[in-house]
Amino acid sequence: MKMFLRILLLSSLFFAASAHANKLLMPGEVIKGHAKVEEDCEKCHKKFDKAAQSTMCSDCHKDVGKDIADKTGYHGRMDAGKECKECHTEHKGRDARIAEFDHDKFDHKLTDFQLKEKHLGEKVKCGSCHKAGVKFRDAPSVCNSCHKKDDKHKGGLGTDCAKCHSEKDWKTTNFDHSKTHFNLLGKHVEVKCDKCHIDGKYKDTAKLCNSCHQKDDKHKGNFGTNCETCHSEKGWKEIIFEHNKKTKYPLFGKHAEAKCVSCHKGKLYKEKLKTNCFSCHQKDDKHKASFGPKCDTCHVEKGWKEILFDHAKLTKYPLLGKHAQAKCVSCHKGDLYKDKLKQNCLSCHLKDDKHKTTFGAKCEDCHVEKEWKEIKFDHAKQTKYPLLGKHVPVKCVSCHKGDLFKDKLQSNCIFCHEKDDKHKGQEGKKCESCHVEESWNKTNFNHQRMSAFPLLGRHSLAACKKCHIVPTFKDAGRECFGCHEKDDTHKRKFGTECQICHSTRAWQTWDFDHNKTMFKLDGPHKKIADRCYSCHQKPMDKKVLQSTACGSCHDRDDRHNGNFGDRCDRCHDGDDWKKVKIGATAR
Repeated sequence: MKMFLRILLLSSLFFAASAHANKLLMPGEVIKGHAKVEEDCEKCHKKFDKAAQSTMCSDCHKDVGKDIADKTGYHGRMDAGKECKECHTEHKGRDARIAEFDHDKFDHKLTDFQLKEKHLGEKVKCGSCHKAGVKFRDAPSVCNSCHKKDDKHKGGLGTDCAKCHSEKDWKTTNFDHSKTHFNLLGKHVEVKCDKCHIDGKYKDTAKLCNSCHQKDDKHKGNFGTNCETCHSEKGWKEIIFEHNKKTKYPLFGKHAEAKCVSCHKGKLYKEKLKTNCFSCHQKDDKHKASFGPKCDTCHVEKGWKEILFDHAKLTKYPLLGKHAQAKCVSCHKGDLYKDKLKQNCLSCHLKDDKHKTTFGAKCEDCHVEKEWKEIKFDHAKQTKYPLLGKHVPVKCVSCHKGDLFKDKLQSNCIFCHEKDDKHKGQEGKKCESCHVEESWNKTNFNHQRMSAFPLLGRHSLAACKKCHIVPTFKDAGRECFGCHEKDDTHKRKFGTECQICHSTRAWQTWDFDHNKTMFKLDGPHKKIADRCYSCHQKPMDKKVLQSTACGSCHDRDDRHNGNFGDRCDRCHDGDDWKKVKIGATAR
């Protein structure tokens, strides 16, 4: 027992000496928080391993160690290689502040609570959130911890204000209403919260339209309480109800534009509307029920004026031309299903018949539905008298003055044009021998073959009226002088038979050969060949009757004073008076 006590005493002395030795070796006292482990160096230091010191700090300060491991908080966002002692230097004494930092320069982004908007304002001091005696890391991060007094919802929406509000101000919210059972769309987006959430109460808020909009219900409950069936959040005026898909009565044309209350005047779900047109449009029926109650047979929803009734397919009388434009009541004046209309033209157009029925009742033989003025009757194919030239535009009644089918017209020209015959019957009755249908002035008369006076030279260019001064053509003379008396520069000294000298090519062209007459020009007579008037001095009636006796011209040259007669050529030669023919003797 004494030995045990001796050993225990020695051990105590050893440990006391060791502790005193460690304290003597320390660079200084540790802070108050570490004082209880001050003499146990192995708690913070590992022999021969300085790098292990930071790990040992984390083992002791487990909350900081967790931040580093999770990379959260201030310590978790620091450089991984940074040691604790770089910021927290120990052995500076019991009152040393080894966790002190510059609050003004501290970057709050390195924490789990980033300061934004209003939290960055000058009015918000560090002490507003970080209370004395409370670790910085233990500062409240839930809005309600600081803003409980500002909660106008009185805790009705919980303590997590950040779900709805932002740091900018209380009025700016970021609450995602779509994550609730009532997504905000259209006009609901602009509505203030307290309009629906009265007195700050959000739970059990009514979701039915009628619970909020009963006062806006212009239908007075007749259309039920499910407003969303027809209306959208965009506005009351926008209707989303698809009548075509959700009912058996699709809306087209004007029906699509009609207001619901135009048809649905009573209880929507109790009073079933009739679908026949007449039930709504009886007052609009201009036919006074004479066309029956099935308006949709003819009309479409686009408008009363548009008719879909296909007369060509649904009846035996297709409407063409003007008939297609005619109003139904123009023909159907009585009961549509009882009064059967006749299909012949005259049954409707008797008053329009300008022929007074003289052309019969089958108007369609000549006229078409396009208009009365357009005639389809082909006179060339349907008769033996084809219409050509001026006959084409002539009105039918110009020739057909009586009954079309009883009075047979003659086809000779003179039958219609006797009053137009300016020849007074002189040229006969076959006008077509000379004239064509194109015009009276245009003829096909061949003067060469059909007359005794063929047109040659300049005559072929002359207009008919130059010779035929009056329409009685046969009275025109055939002698040149009859037309060209004014052109006779010889004053009839050569008679009136101009053709003897001149040709029809031109007056200036003439080929008269005096030597072929009974008086050949010889000797000195040749010299006066271009001075015809020297011999021809007196006007002649028709032919030139000029004496061939020398004395008729040379009586003044006769030195014999007519004793030898007027036939000077018996003695004298034509070349000269002084030459006397052989055998002639002078007295």
